[in-house]
Amino acid sequence: MSRGHPVVAFAAILSLAALGTAALASTAAAQAGSASSTVVGAAEVVSDAEWRSHGRDLAERRYSPLDQITRDNVGSLTVAWTYDIPRRGARLEATPLVADGVMYATGPMSTVFALDARTGEELWYWDPGIPDEEQGGPSACCGDVNRGLAMHDDRLFVGLLDGRLVALDKASGHVEWAVQTTPAGQDYSITGAPRVFGDKVVIGNAGAEYGVRGYVTAFAVDDGEQLWRTYTVPGNPADGFESEAMRAAADTWTGEWWKIGAGGTVWDAMAYDAELDLLYIGTGNGSPWSRDHRSPGGGDNLYLSSILALDGETGEYQWHYQTTPGDDWDYTATQPLMLLDLEIGGQERKVIVQAPKNGFFYVIDRVTGEFISGQAFADDVSWATHVDESGRPVETPQARYGVSGTDTGAYLSPGPTGAHNWPPMSWNPETGFVYLPAKNNNFFYAMTETLEYQQGQWNTGTIFRGGERPERPEVQGPTTMLVAWDPVERREVWRMPTQGENGGTLSTAGALVFFGTGDRLVAFDAWTGVELWAATVGRGTASPISYAIDGVQYVTILGGRAVSGDRPEVDAPTVWTFVLGGGR
Repeated sequence: MSRGHPVVAFAAILSLAALGTAALASTAAAQAGSASSTVVGAAEVVSDAEWRSHGRDLAERRYSPLDQITRDNVGSLTVAWTYDIPRRGARLEATPLVADGVMYATGPMSTVFALDARTGEELWYWDPGIPDEEQGGPSACCGDVNRGLAMHDDRLFVGLLDGRLVALDKASGHVEWAVQTTPAGQDYSITGAPRVFGDKVVIGNAGAEYGVRGYVTAFAVDDGEQLWRTYTVPGNPADGFESEAMRAAADTWTGEWWKIGAGGTVWDAMAYDAELDLLYIGTGNGSPWSRDHRSPGGGDNLYLSSILALDGETGEYQWHYQTTPGDDWDYTATQPLMLLDLEIGGQERKVIVQAPKNGFFYVIDRVTGEFISGQAFADDVSWATHVDESGRPVETPQARYGVSGTDTGAYLSPGPTGAHNWPPMSWNPETGFVYLPAKNNNFFYAMTETLEYQQGQWNTGTIFRGGERPERPEVQGPTTMLVAWDPVERREVWRMPTQGENGGTLSTAGALVFFGTGDRLVAFDAWTGVELWAATVGRGTASPISYAIDGVQYVTILGGRAVSGDRPEVDAPTVWTFVLGGGR
């Protein structure tokens, strides 16, 4: 199969002066747990004491082998230090990175900062100066957020809201190179964290609601040269197809889908298996949402709402599994992916697991793409009854609100926010459980009579307000919850109902699960789900991490809604770091 067509990289933007300390020398201080451990599906060796990539390792397991903080002493966690993030204007969704005694993280509007991981002292701060949408900045579906960075040697990589991928010098924050990864002036954006493997840094993009075509691109870490690009949905057949995979996908579409981009954006989930040299990506919803508008003759519309395996060297398609064929509901499969090695049915299996928006927890063979299992993890799932043995969801009669005779629409669950969205889940190899931030919700789906594409605006083909509709059914189960899921036994082990919106989870060798929920960071017993400790960190929690320096284990999370004037005394965007028996 052929590669995606390369494009010439834009000239690197001028380096901006870093705020605060101009330079930072790497430290070589002794660190607790400095022994290294290999990880599932990866040739890399990851230090127990550091957090060098988005999911800590390329398998995206978010498990820390540190065990100084345990179920017995977690109650004595106190604040070690805090850092006030200068930029407001969006939720905090980033996962910090820690290496050589320094913490790196992103804030609203793609800002980046470096802190002394012992004290929280600012070392440098970089603001790319992106204006918000009201001031002419890029359109973004769901907030001007950023989920974090990638790291390679002396460089950091960040995707900017305006579609640029930028390499920063770790010591100073100065720009080394930049490339425009999206068509300038169009409604693409980047909110996800890049991933690095080998000599490549990979990034996707967002914008399906506005009418864009999804793809993922690999660039050289040294200079930003484009190495390959892989599209996730087919373009106009008259222009030819970039690959045989796109040609095959086109057979599952009808009409003139390409006129509104078709969607399928890779706005978050990625994982990499170095042994197989496979990059796994999760793709998003269709553009527009309503299949009757984008593909009026029906069809599965590959590769929307799918897990794709790509050759790491070339980006060529290897296999796919589609979680939601012919997506009609914004049931993206861009939710976090995780690589595990499990014994299933007496056989060792290399698997990839995901809990996408549609409410089912999937276990897929990551070598072949074979479906292994898919069970509902949410209480309120009314669009499908189950996933059959072939791996295909069995839809309910009312699910296809455009063609099932429900001309006035239907309440279905989950709604577009999903039974699980961006907040990362985590894995604990001792318990064998995945810790999943889950939700129950519903939404009234109704198709518009016509659809006329308008650039710069949402083009979903669905009615959000007005019109006659039945009484909203009561949501089944808790609105938000933390679920411990056994991927081998295919069942929930325990759950804890929570209050407020979910953040991400972290599992540790201390038999703990740290979870950002509502305005709190909470520590649960990993075996039982009993709450052991909590601290208020501001509404809109991001994803916690753990690291160690000089024999001391820390836990860090970003918290606060980061919206100017919105309870600033409570919700100012802040980096919170905790330690046993510590203090400010």
